[in-house]
Amino acid sequence: MRNWNDEGQTAVEYLGIIAVVVAIVLAITGTDIGQQIYDAIVEQIDEVIG
Repeated sequence: MRNWNDEGQTAVEYLGIIAVVVAIVLAITGTDIGQQIYDAIVEQIDEVIG
């Protein structure tokens, strides 16, 4: 019986997750809601910094 080696599988899974995150970020930044989220984050950062 042959034992398959799956040591490299984790790296491929991480690349897949990164690709999904990048796709989501690109989709959000290309819409009005993305700008609203960005503005809210900047506003909160400014509030914390003073």
